[in-house]
Amino acid sequence: MRIAGLEIKGVTSNSKNVKKGFVFVAIKGNRQDGSYFIKEAITRGASVIVVQKGTRKIKIPDKIKLLKVDDCRKFLAGACAEFFGFPSDRLKVAGITGTNGKTTISYLIEAIAKESGYDCAVIGTINYRFKNKVIAAKNTTPGPGQLQELFARMLARRVKYCAMEVSSHALDQERVGGINFSSAIFTNLTQDHLDYHKNLENYFLAKAKLFRFLAASATAIINNDDKYGRRIKRLTKAGIMTYGIKNKSTVMAKDINFGSHATEFTLSAPKINTRIKVNLIGRYNIYNILAAVCWGISQGLSIKNIKSAIEKFKNVPGRLEKVNCKNGYSIFVDYAHTPDALCNVIGTLRSIVKRRIVVIFGCGGERDKLKRPIMGKVVTDLADYAVLTSDNPRSEDPVQIIKDIEKGISKNNYCSLPERGAAIRKGLSLLEKDDCLLIAGKGHENYQVLKNKVQHFNDRKEVQKCLASKK
Repeated sequence: MRIAGLEIKGVTSNSKNVKKGFVFVAIKGNRQDGSYFIKEAITRGASVIVVQKGTRKIKIPDKIKLLKVDDCRKFLAGACAEFFGFPSDRLKVAGITGTNGKTTISYLIEAIAKESGYDCAVIGTINYRFKNKVIAAKNTTPGPGQLQELFARMLARRVKYCAMEVSSHALDQERVGGINFSSAIFTNLTQDHLDYHKNLENYFLAKAKLFRFLAASATAIINNDDKYGRRIKRLTKAGIMTYGIKNKSTVMAKDINFGSHATEFTLSAPKINTRIKVNLIGRYNIYNILAAVCWGISQGLSIKNIKSAIEKFKNVPGRLEKVNCKNGYSIFVDYAHTPDALCNVIGTLRSIVKRRIVVIFGCGGERDKLKRPIMGKVVTDLADYAVLTSDNPRSEDPVQIIKDIEKGISKNNYCSLPERGAAIRKGLSLLEKDDCLLIAGKGHENYQVLKNKVQHFNDRKEVQKCLASKK
């Protein structure tokens, strides 16, 4: 790769990662301005500096090339793709976006691909993985440099598919700008991340970017029961496949039978009409399954393999994950951390739980404050009892976060225990035979972020420790 006549050895927006012959892209972020790190980048060996037009006047040595561009984020994404040889042109990348369901769909796609005899990578909230290699996930969607490097490594290992969660932040920040998506899936849109996007319309427009820039040869897979999904259909030039339960769609679930341990439904699609029994429960999981089925059909995979993969599928870590318990009550850990996700999970449990539902939950610090009272209302309205606690308070006061949650509560069916371990002990102490405890918010996470420290904390292990101490 050459820029301004120079052979480029790497591209980065982090001055600390610069080496000799690198391009340093000075991005102005929400917290830091990359132009203040240009001197450090040059000291470390940068041969090209890229800044946004209109950036403050910068003095650099004559031997260093200075490029001024309209959009540094777009430049970075494109340059990273070029540096690694545009790997997504040869790797079939499925981008999955929406408020809920992204992780489960990525796991289902992985299962369908493997059942069909193909290697499939996954990039998402829980981890990044391919060919038995697992990389810890710092963000749901990595930056463009890491993404393109991962794609190149996948290709080198002859991986055919990649199921990738695409966050609204990544779309807004052009992290996925250099990716040639072969397909994109829209799940739904409900309130989340308004601390960043400011309003629901901006949040939608960020999600919609994934579909607006799809190639005509790509496939847009859209939830036809979601009003925002119906808007997205008008914004893309890609081929469209829809899925749904209520509205007529390409792929539908009919005659659904919800059970406490499994769900059965008739899968209806062009030239397909078959009964399926799955281990996942809840209406929202039917939508996730339909999205994955659409993807499989769009790739020309056989319905026999698609059905087999879905029927064998067990669960996703931290998504309505049952904790082993022989005390006559049930305990679930779930990642639900939005009003809609909590509504879905509690509603699903209500249909299978014989007696009371107790929910332990909190709200993240430095995140959408507007959803806190809404979550408080949802949980106390739908559950029998709630224990309000901490969920990654970060730099915020955990007690104040709980007070924000309480503003939406009108019932007297809750208590507050900021320390999460104490909240779990309290929740367990309330349980009687046939009750259910839902510990929401963290799911697969094994840490708590308090102030500027990351402390180990695992909901499942905390439950098991409490149960063991009772013996």
